[in-house]
Amino acid sequence: MTDDKREHLNTGRPRRKGRIQALLLLLVLGAAAAGVATLSGSVGAPPAQARGLAGTSMAAADNSHGAGLVAEGQHAYLKDCAYCHGDKAVGTQNGPSLREVGAADVDFYLQTGRMPLASPDSPVTTGPPSYSPHTIKALVAYIGSLAPGKGEPVPTIAPGDPQHGRSLFLYNCAPCHSSSGTGMIVAGGEFAPELYDTKPTQVGEAIRVGPGPMPEFTDKELSDKDMQDIVSYVRQLGPQQDIGGNGLDEFGPIAEMLFALLVLVPSLVIVIRLMGKKAPK
Repeated sequence: MTDDKREHLNTGRPRRKGRIQALLLLLVLGAAAAGVATLSGSVGAPPAQARGLAGTSMAAADNSHGAGLVAEGQHAYLKDCAYCHGDKAVGTQNGPSLREVGAADVDFYLQTGRMPLASPDSPVTTGPPSYSPHTIKALVAYIGSLAPGKGEPVPTIAPGDPQHGRSLFLYNCAPCHSSSGTGMIVAGGEFAPELYDTKPTQVGEAIRVGPGPMPEFTDKELSDKDMQDIVSYVRQLGPQQDIGGNGLDEFGPIAEMLFALLVLVPSLVIVIRLMGKKAPK
């Protein structure tokens, strides 16, 4: 073998040997990376059985929390409501059944202070709520658990179109609450209250449940969008509507009539008499 061939063979073997070593190194690194990924995946995420158990535990916790809220509501109900509505909420001679009412009814009457009454013969009046928000939520949960799916839920209030709401309000609500929301006396001596400080959710609830002499409006008569438009209009009533204008209409039609009779008419009579005295004879 010549020296040139020996030199060629000697230089080729190290090259082939280096390529093989590089290939083996790449394979080892790839296997190591795959192992790390598998290990990290197994550590970061629990196995399917563990995940299933965790989900079951969370659902059980939610159910337990809901059951606890219902139990709190039952305790408050038996303490303050059962005398009139019965321990099973089926009603007594002192109060109606609550088995058919929904969350909106209960929430509205409690949030506006209409319930509980001091005694069965006490008039139903509005005022600050007698319970904390948590207790009201518990009472709503308890009474709602007696007949699931009955009655109206607490409405979801979203921004609406106040212009369209004004048209709906003037047609459906103004005959009792007046066009400016000041309220007034209606048939039977009942009073339609002022709406200025009424919370949006309570306006929506009143539309759906129709408290007192007020008729209830179903979603067939006023859709949820219509209800939200009315709520948006009502939120603009009161001092907000006086910007750049006269706020006399906030006092309602009775005050406006008294103002006309006691101020405007006498002023007009005085002006007429003064003009009559100055006229040439």
